[in-house]
Amino acid sequence: MSISKERKAYLKKLRREYFIVSAFRLLIIIIFIAGWELLTRLGVINTFTFSSPSRILVTIINLINQKNLFSHIYVTMFETVISFSLATIIGLVVATFLWSNSIISKVVDPYLTILNSLPKVALGPLIIIWVGASTNSIIFMSLLISTFITIINIYNGFISTDKSYITLLKSFGASKWQIFRKVIFPSNYTTMISALKVNISMNLIGVIMGELLVSKKGLGYLIMYGSQVFNIDLVIAGVFILGVISYLMYWIVNKLEVKVLKNK
Repeated sequence: MSISKERKAYLKKLRREYFIVSAFRLLIIIIFIAGWELLTRLGVINTFTFSSPSRILVTIINLINQKNLFSHIYVTMFETVISFSLATIIGLVVATFLWSNSIISKVVDPYLTILNSLPKVALGPLIIIWVGASTNSIIFMSLLISTFITIINIYNGFISTDKSYITLLKSFGASKWQIFRKVIFPSNYTTMISALKVNISMNLIGVIMGELLVSKKGLGYLIMYGSQVFNIDLVIAGVFILGVISYLMYWIVNKLEVKVLKNK
């Protein structure tokens, strides 16, 4: 199938824009790392309190050589994926239920806001007592942080769907389930993907907070151990690895968004 000149020009523009954005993203990281390293070499930045890229690299290599790094990454990734999956499923199910019952949604709405605003860190000791000092408490902490915001985001997307489509289906005698399946759910693909993007960071934060409290494995434990022994290189190395993991998870969800919107 032949492509028109206008279409080719449009695709070329998109590729050029993607290249420019990617180049600038990479350039910002390079400038930041190079500037950080240069300032530490010149003595402007104290490496004891701020470390340096070269020292962080050496720390990561040492962790790999000691066969410690990947086991910690695996523990954190496992806990994050489990909590991310549970929060997404719970959020979608509860948001669907609230959309289907307006009376219950009006009753529950303020409580969702209150529960979402609670300081989850302060509940840490209680969570340990309720669930136990184990992986379960870490996943529970992560769920507390991410589930309520997921419910709120998806539910708000559902109730913000264009009412004209709903009215049209109702005029044809469509049931509530048919309206949800044909209009509400398909119209909120973007909203749900956005909720997943928020979920990534929220779940990762929750897992790290849980690991800081109870874990003997994971990147949160590495960061806590590094701070206890004043090893800033280890602390910042752990934070750097968390940033890489967060970006990779975001990239996966972003690719999912492109695929979903392409097939929409």
